[in-house]
Amino acid sequence: MDIPQVVRNKARAAGASAWVDGLPALVAEIEREWSITVGRPYDGATEAYVARATTADGSPAVLKLALPHAAGAEALEEITVLRLAGGDGCVRLLRHDAGRGALLLERLGRSLHDLRLPVGRRHEILCDLAQRVWRPAPGADLPSGADKGRSLAVFIARTWEDTGRPCAERTIEQALACAERRVAAHDDERARLVHGDVHQWNALERGDGFALVDPDGLLAEPEYDLAIVMREDPVELMQGDPRDRARRLASRSGLDATAIWEWGVVERVSTGLLCVAVDLQPAGDQMLAAADRIAQAPGA
Repeated sequence: MDIPQVVRNKARAAGASAWVDGLPALVAEIEREWSITVGRPYDGATEAYVARATTADGSPAVLKLALPHAAGAEALEEITVLRLAGGDGCVRLLRHDAGRGALLLERLGRSLHDLRLPVGRRHEILCDLAQRVWRPAPGADLPSGADKGRSLAVFIARTWEDTGRPCAERTIEQALACAERRVAAHDDERARLVHGDVHQWNALERGDGFALVDPDGLLAEPEYDLAIVMREDPVELMQGDPRDRARRLASRSGLDATAIWEWGVVERVSTGLLCVAVDLQPAGDQMLAAADRIAQAPGA
């Protein structure tokens, strides 16, 4: 069975080699139960086995099988977001089995990354897509923005040490201070369903528009989603006043520029450290270089 090497490697690193060995049987089982035919996998998947599929009536679809470490709560959170969004701004969920980490999704087209649109236009599309997802979701069993801020603070402090302190201490202090302020600002009444990972690889063509895939799922202030847009394209961010991007996103969305900026600081540092830890370069070094410059700027 053709399983992308990065998926094999991540499964083995998670102690899930048995899952890799049992994947052909799992796919065959789901094919029978869901009356689908599974075809070639997508090469770009990293956290799941993702393959083309065809339903009994001939409709194109996608089968996603999450790695075992993500097949519990994380798969359930993705299912929750897609169910609540109902195809508005997100890929349509056709069928699911959270226990096996299995999702059957509508098949979409190329990603924003593949289309090579100008940075500014990409950001507009991502901002508009994120707004379509935001809605009250009382009772949804999802982590809160405060939970996310606390977990990112712990991750930043630990990973900075584990990776040999690849950015300035002042940068870490700024990121932790921003995380603390966003945790304190969390308000259950204002919290909305947010996607949690709005970037150009997660926005795919749907007809003459786009839809988001692979949601993390949070109940948070919606500014969090635009922090992902803030952390991406770090080289372009530093070609002008970095805060201009936060102001533009705030103007387009009607949100608070300071909250977007502070979540952006947290996301840039945490993702930069993650990229360094897994040797995803030059993205890691670029994000941390931008974070260092921002932390050293007057008034930071």
